Amino acid sequence: MSLNIAMDGPVGAGKSSVADAVAKRLGILHLDTGAMYRALGLKALRDGIDLQDEEKIDALCEGLKLDVRVGENGQETLLDGENVSGLIRTPEVSMAASTVSRYARVRKRMVKLQQELAASRDMILDGRDICTTVLPDADLKIYLTASAEERALRRWKEMRERGDTDSYEEVLSQVRERDEQDMNRPVEPLRQAEDAVLLDSTNLTFEQVIDRIAEMAEEVRHGN
Repeated sequence: MSLNIAMDGPVGAGKSSVADAVAKRLGILHLDTGAMYRALGLKALRDGIDLQDEEKIDALCEGLKLDVRVGENGQETLLDGENVSGLIRTPEVSMAASTVSRYARVRKRMVKLQQELAASRDMILDGRDICTTVLPDADLKIYLTASAEERALRRWKEMRERGDTDSYEEVLSQVRERDEQDMNRPVEPLRQAEDAVLLDSTNLTFEQVIDRIAEMAEEVRHGN
């Protein structure tokens, strides 16, 4: 029996890190769908394209040379053959990704690619419309979240380790702005699917989150 796990949630909920750990625990592939939009955002920034110009962003997406592969530390995202896995994690690229992901034709092309990949193997996908749009028939659906304050604190600590100097208040403001944008975009806004399991990690450790998801996945695998 194949196993597809779909996971949605707001910015800073730890979806990517959690999905990586779950994939390793279960021995399946983790496809970081958000990285695909981030790569497009990075390409647009590099090419000096106005992020608000939907036509130009659509055209850029049509010619996007994007691939993913499994590396020593998980998924590696390749843009025009270049490994941009680290470059797509900046706040600037994050906001660019949120902007370009609003466009219907961009999302349609990305979704088609993601569905083709999921149909061929066991995997976990994370993003903001995986349960509702990309894999509506996934075996297991999860909505991973935490309070805005906790998500901002986690992101702020990560940024400090990288040498960024933004204050906690600035990061919290960015998180709230991103929530507002993602939840109110005209195309597939962020929301919890009706049949998704709500997993609030505000008061959970990282390992507790992994244990819970792995437990649910094994129950699905064995038909419980």
